[in-house]
Amino acid sequence: MENQVNQGPKWYTIREAAEYLSIGEPTLYRWMRDGKMTFRKIGDSTRFLKEDLDAFVQVFPSAKDADQVKEICHVCHHDRLVDGHFRTTGLNYFRPAKTKFWSLKGSDISSHAKMCTRCGAITLFGDLRKLNALKTAEEKEEVATEEVMNN
Repeated sequence: MENQVNQGPKWYTIREAAEYLSIGEPTLYRWMRDGKMTFRKIGDSTRFLKEDLDAFVQVFPSAKDADQVKEICHVCHHDRLVDGHFRTTGLNYFRPAKTKFWSLKGSDISSHAKMCTRCGAITLFGDLRKLNALKTAEEKEEVATEEVMNN
């Protein structure tokens, strides 16, 4: 019987994570404080998983890049997705918990799906125009403020 060593997850210290991302440690601390970065506490030590660091690099803030990312599988990063519809016993809709008004058309937001031809992962996308139409003025102002701060 062979001795198999359990490799386990690859953990990075703060210094190693900063080097891996090619950023300074103060930037990493700021991202942690702002809740932008996933990290773990092991006792008193802060650690990062390689997968979390890689996932952080995959953030696409611009609208153009966000549209391009819709064409890449979020699981295996394959670039061949098939358009389709996702059904259970009927069409699936997303309904925001809060909307600015009651509408004759309703608050249900339709969705469309894409499926990866390699791993079979299915990703759902909702109609952003309808979601934005249902937002309150306060929510729209919050989103605009976030966009200004992120740029």
